[in-house]
Amino acid sequence: MGKVVGGMTFSLDGFVSDPQGDVSRLYPDLGELGNTEMLQEEIRTTGAVVMGRNSYNMGDPDLFADSYEYQVPIFVLTHHIPDKKPKENKKLAITFVTEGIERAIAQAKAAAGDKNVILIGASVNQQCLNVGLCDELHIGFMPVLLGGGLRFFEHIDFAQLTLEKIKLFEAGARTDIWFRVIK
Repeated sequence: MGKVVGGMTFSLDGFVSDPQGDVSRLYPDLGELGNTEMLQEEIRTTGAVVMGRNSYNMGDPDLFADSYEYQVPIFVLTHHIPDKKPKENKKLAITFVTEGIERAIAQAKAAAGDKNVILIGASVNQQCLNVGLCDELHIGFMPVLLGGGLRFFEHIDFAQLTLEKIKLFEAGARTDIWFRVIK
């Protein structure tokens, strides 16, 4: 069975977006990143995605079917299902889940089969970590200082979180570290 893999890219001062919610300074290498073996392996081993509504709304959801790197079922954790259903294709279908993080992860695991479930968004990651549903964290670091914004490790029960480093990847200015979440 696959793993539930959370994580995000951080600034060196610990933020995953600036005070306005912008993440562009954390991904100046986005074009090059897509061609790395690291991301290609992650794409190959991913069978489903669970994302929060804020992450879903960051771009045009109709473009997911044509250009999102993860062409797999996407489960969007939300309080309200949007009126308009976004475009889908044979590989990428979007399901809105209103019954909580446990239900979203259960549906994603069923869809992913033996492949991994990737978590997208700070709140989804935080919720999974707090209820023990995250198996690994993939944390990227970019050498920028944002000075404020959204912190990934807020609202986390640190007494329940122990990490073990399992892999390291470096490309250009980016450093990525994978951690096993010890339960």
